Amino acid sequence: MAFTWCVRRSASRLASLCSTRMVRLRSISAVASRPSLAPTPSPFRPFALYSTAIDWMSSEQSLLRVIDSEINTALQIDDPDLDEETAPGSFPFKIEDNPGHQTVTLTREYKGEHIKVVVSMPSFDSDENDDEDDEDGHSNGSSIPLVVTVTKKSGLSLEFSCMAFPDEIAIDALSVCNQGSTLEDKLANEGPDFECLDENLKKTFYKYLEIRGVKASTTNFLHQYMMRKVKREYLLWLKNVKKFMEES
Repeated sequence: MAFTWCVRRSASRLASLCSTRMVRLRSISAVASRPSLAPTPSPFRPFALYSTAIDWMSSEQSLLRVIDSEINTALQIDDPDLDEETAPGSFPFKIEDNPGHQTVTLTREYKGEHIKVVVSMPSFDSDENDDEDDEDGHSNGSSIPLVVTVTKKSGLSLEFSCMAFPDEIAIDALSVCNQGSTLEDKLANEGPDFECLDENLKKTFYKYLEIRGVKASTTNFLHQYMMRKVKREYLLWLKNVKKFMEES
C-alpha cells in the first residue's frame, strides 16, 4: 500500500510539473507572436537606399562630363610640341622632360665642364600694375626659376640660382659646391648677396653663363616650352582623374 501510494504521488507531481511548463511555453509563444513586438521593416528604407545610389551615380556622371569637357577643350588648343629640333639654332642643350614631373632638365658638355640646368614650372605675377617694373627693374609677367650647375672634372661646381624673365636673366645667388655637398654646405658657401657685388663682377658672371648657353634666346624658348608643359601636365592630370573615376 505504501509503495502504491508513493508511485501515485510521484506521478501526480510529474503531471503537475509538466502541465506548468506547458503553460509557460504557451505564454512565451503568445508573447513572441504578438504583432506589436515583431520587428516591422520600414517601407521607406529601400527607397532611401535607392535614392542614395541615384544621387551617387548622378554626382559621378556629372563629374565625368565636366572632366571630358575640360579634356576636349585642352585637346582643341593647337600647340605643337617643342624639342631641341624646334629650338633656336644656337640652343646647345639636350632636353630631358619626363611626363608627370614638374621640372625639365637641360644638359650639355662644354670644354670639359658638365652643365646642367634644372627648369621649374613658370610662375605668374598677378600684380594689378602689369605695365610697371618691379624693384629690381624686371618687367612683371611670367618668370621661370632656373638652377644652373657648372661642374668641373674634379667635382667642384658653381651653382647659380636664377630667375628667367622675358628677354633677360636675373642671378639671385651663387655658391661653390663640392661633389656630394649637403644643403648646409651649399648655404655656407653661398657667399655674399649677388646684388651687393661689384657691377663689373656681376656682368662677368652673366657673360660666363651666356658663353655656356644660358642666355636670353635660350630662356625665351624655355618660356614657350614650359607654358606648353603646363598644358600637357594639366591634360595628363585630367586623364588620370578620369581613369580613377571610371574604375568600378
